[in-house]
Amino acid sequence: MRRTIRGTTPVVEQAARDMRRAPTVAEEKLWGALRGNQVAGLKFRRQHPVGRFVLDFYCPACKLVVEVDGDVHDEQHERDAARTRVLEAYGYCLLRFRNEQVMRELPSVVQTIAAAAAELVRAREHA
Repeated sequence: MRRTIRGTTPVVEQAARDMRRAPTVAEEKLWGALRGNQVAGLKFRRQHPVGRFVLDFYCPACKLVVEVDGDVHDEQHERDAARTRVLEAYGYCLLRFRNEQVMRELPSVVQTIAAAAAELVRAREHA
């Protein structure tokens, strides 16, 4: 299994910059809870380019990807599943939350992220 996805393109990097400048309300709310090492002391990045993808949120310490899905994802299940398979093949762990979950249940979402991150950090320490 490959451990990293190397390289990205100027197009993907520009898309990431554009997405950072115009986050959804749910992404902005979640970023407020993740930024500044607030979750288990872990650093998260937002709209992080990896290969041909832009990850909504990414923690490099444990290769945790957090995606916040809006209504557009209702019509692209296959695309999302394929993307998940590619990322998992490179050792990334992916969590998906709906915009509504983030907006209504932020403490629960953050708790789920923290638990997943803690488990991944423990696994990496024992690997």
